[in-house]
Amino acid sequence: MAVGENEVQVGAQGRIVIPAGLRKALKLKPGDRLVARAVGESLVLERRETVEKRLRDRFRHISGDVRLAEELIAERRAEAAREDRER
Repeated sequence: MAVGENEVQVGAQGRIVIPAGLRKALKLKPGDRLVARAVGESLVLERRETVEKRLRDRFRHISGDVRLAEELIAERRAEAAREDRER
């Protein structure tokens, strides 16, 4: 195990305890909410704000007046219409 890594154990109800040193280093306080996701065989815990910032940065190039959901629906409808014509 690399320096700075900590081993944790999964409890009977699936709970894990983040070691005190990591909580302190990451400035985690009781009540902080984290987003959990799987990346391959790894479990990643991130602050919600970090996830939101990453998503905002990822889609920053898209104009604010663009409605992605509406565009997706229009694309799906056009695709369905093409499939209907091909039948």
